[in-house]
Amino acid sequence: EWAYRFVDLLVETDQTLWQMLPLGPTSYGDSPYQSLSTFAGNPLLINPESLAAQGWLSAADLADVPPFPEHSVNYGWVIPYRFGLLDKAYAGFRTRAVPAQREAFESWCAENAGWLDDFALFVALKDAHGGHEWTKWEKPLALREPAALAAARTTHAAAVEGQKFRQWVFHTQWFQLKAYANSRGVQLVGDIPIFVAHDSSDVWSARELFHLDADGMPTVVAGVPPDYFSPTGQRWGNPLYRWDAMQATGFQWWIQRVRSVLKLVDIVRIDHFRGFCQYWEIPASEDTAMHGVWVDAPGQALFEALEAAFGEIPVIAEDLGEITPDVPDLRAAHPPFALYLKDM
Repeated sequence: EWAYRFVDLLVETDQTLWQMLPLGPTSYGDSPYQSLSTFAGNPLLINPESLAAQGWLSAADLADVPPFPEHSVNYGWVIPYRFGLLDKAYAGFRTRAVPAQREAFESWCAENAGWLDDFALFVALKDAHGGHEWTKWEKPLALREPAALAAARTTHAAAVEGQKFRQWVFHTQWFQLKAYANSRGVQLVGDIPIFVAHDSSDVWSARELFHLDADGMPTVVAGVPPDYFSPTGQRWGNPLYRWDAMQATGFQWWIQRVRSVLKLVDIVRIDHFRGFCQYWEIPASEDTAMHGVWVDAPGQALFEALEAAFGEIPVIAEDLGEITPDVPDLRAAHPPFALYLKDM
């Protein structure tokens, strides 16, 4: 298992931190910063050998490996192969799992239902619609009409449970890896992207928290203004938060998000930290980031809510971008967030 070998290598070379990109499931473009969910894990990271050890895959399943390139990764080839293995493992689980395994699966699903139910249905529906983004589905499904969702949960019940199985396996294996790394003195440094992808279960299941029109399309999007990297700026395209709606709930969505990440890692890097002071708002109709405006963000209130929920949080604040004086001031005002003073 290469992840365990890497931990051993870190120990041998006197390293104590393993920093990684966001762990969410990727979609078109394979970017971990455009994930299908901020709460789910990437099933491509699942170790098939462990599934065989559980009895859910056979030796023949593992032996049937395409001639992949040795020194590069072709995602278009790897993804269907890996997902095919996971489908076989799920079939093996359904027919060969012992009662204790079934009970562990059902218990984990119940504990994580707050994000898992929507995510599993979202991916099942996305697969049923040929991978198209949710705004191109039938309106009752795209806009989450209760009757349409209830019917979909019945029609796609097997696919939904298959997605839940993948997440259970990912989290089970990840927690085992984290325990091993911690036992050897290695801490995991995770990553929270400030924004989430429009084509995600996060936005689909909570449209009221984002600036969207009646059809679910963004009205304004994220990015950064023109700078020495790009004369037209960077138009990332992520939908922007309705901070007023988030604040009205006591920032519960953010509290749940941070809680989820802190289960998976020991230290959290906050991506685009300056966006919690001000963020660049671009009209969705614009093709570039040139014609945007700076908008104030309630970083002070957000971090106060996070500190009230968690106390001290080991956080690294990324300092990339135009760092105005209010950015280090915001960080310094929250000692739990200033624990790691060297930004990354």
